[in-house]
Amino acid sequence: MATPDFRKAAMIGCGFVGSASVYSLMQGSVFSEIVLIDANKDKAEGEALDISHGLPFAKPMKIYAGDYPDLADAGLIIISAGAAQKPGETRLDLVKKNTAIFKSIIPEIVKYNKDAILLVVANPVDILTQVALKLSGYPKNRVLGSGTTLDSARFKYLLGEHLGVDARSVHAFIIGEHGDSEIAAWSSANVSGVPIHKFCEMRGYTDHDAETTRIAEEVKNSAYEIIKKKGATYYGIGMSVRRICEAIVRDEKSILPVSSYIEGKYGIDGVCLSMPTIVGADGIDELIPYELSDEELAELHKSADTLKAVLKDAGV
Repeated sequence: MATPDFRKAAMIGCGFVGSASVYSLMQGSVFSEIVLIDANKDKAEGEALDISHGLPFAKPMKIYAGDYPDLADAGLIIISAGAAQKPGETRLDLVKKNTAIFKSIIPEIVKYNKDAILLVVANPVDILTQVALKLSGYPKNRVLGSGTTLDSARFKYLLGEHLGVDARSVHAFIIGEHGDSEIAAWSSANVSGVPIHKFCEMRGYTDHDAETTRIAEEVKNSAYEIIKKKGATYYGIGMSVRRICEAIVRDEKSILPVSSYIEGKYGIDGVCLSMPTIVGADGIDELIPYELSDEELAELHKSADTLKAVLKDAGV
């Protein structure tokens, strides 16, 4: 097998999310080569052509449609392939459907590349990250999911809007499942070191319970709202994928709330979920000792139990 090269990435799945992610990666000049793989080869070729036509406005890069043998020297393999949840379909139905898709994809990846980093973006991302880990046999540090990276960005955006401050100065995380049991970690949230409640009071907001509940619910329901209005979400997650890839490729040691396999931390064991994590060239470097309130820790355990129940029901 060829030595993985971080100048090359592969995107498996060229739907809305996969294509928006490649577009964002192209604009950010994160890689010098990206291969697109999809069950529908024409779709992969069309997306590769469309995105490539913007290269004269960006940096030199090779973007093309390929197949699994093209993965051989890719340093980072991104998996966005998966079915979307249909009206009336249960979460478990979706898990079973996408697990079956992963059972066809992961062995093909391993056949040609055993040394890359796998970044799972397909939903439900925590479950599928664990499926990818189990099926690939990759080391735990080299399989991660996009997790709550986008949820946390939504959280920062809404807090920035609420407080009239640059969202980049807001430091706050959504943790746990990327889904309905996610937790807004208010106890450690701050604006450039100023505790979030103190900053709120500075801006004239004193009804903390009402505001925190409203913002947390708005974050949780963001995807549902966007899907209701336009059918799918893809730009925000595309930017999230780019941010995670940057941290890996540049070995930034950035702290991001990616989904990874938790073993004994926070009293949780044997499940993939999101906590603030140091991300670099080895993928998962280390979970940071993030401070949680007793209530947040209890909610995190509930989130982990929710995911474990789904894994059990799906036979993962």
